[in-house]
Amino acid sequence: MNDASATPAGPVLSSTERVNTLSHFHRAEIARMAGWRDRLDRTTNWAITVVAAMLSVSLSTASAHHGVLLFAMLLILLLLWIEARRYRFFDFYRARVRQFERHYFAQIFSPQPDFASDWLLIVGEGLRAPKFLLSQRAALARRLRRNYIYLFLILLLAWVLKISTPSLQVGGAGTGFVGSLRYAVDSAALGPIPGMVIVVGVAAFYAWLFAIVLFASGGDGELTFGDVHV
Repeated sequence: MNDASATPAGPVLSSTERVNTLSHFHRAEIARMAGWRDRLDRTTNWAITVVAAMLSVSLSTASAHHGVLLFAMLLILLLLWIEARRYRFFDFYRARVRQFERHYFAQIFSPQPDFASDWLLIVGEGLRAPKFLLSQRAALARRLRRNYIYLFLILLLAWVLKISTPSLQVGGAGTGFVGSLRYAVDSAALGPIPGMVIVVGVAAFYAWLFAIVLFASGGDGELTFGDVHV
């Protein structure tokens, strides 16, 4: 009986060829991971630039409308969504690099006799049919918790300052804060939309953000090992 169908279809590599293949593949995966890491940094830099520019426009003169800060919140939300998508790619390649580090190089530098894993099979299947390891929602929560919640808080504080300080509003007089909460709410009006609707909308938006930060699931996968994470 012909047993050719039971033999591996791939080439049979010597130990030297196997080591060389793993080494080159590891370097290639690091390059991919570094490329997506650079894209993450660029998106974060864009977000910081947007926040700085909008704060400068809104708080530098009383003629600037507080809606500029609301628009900035939408822009930062868009950049957060884009960065979450990029983070999914980064997480995919980072997990593959970490498999090499934990299961191959760590065993060379510090062997553990009882350490066994089918990580090469996982890598092989990932090459045949690449699949994201992280959902868009989880990626968004992770990036929000790491960086973007601080940008949103800065915008919120600037918006509250804008609507509660008469000297930062058109026709405002004097210095200091408004004398009543009602005046601040009325100052939050945006065109035909009453101030109360805007305040409730902003409060709901930030409640959603804080819910993501506080109640999103913790790290899993490679994030469960060590504390050096992105």
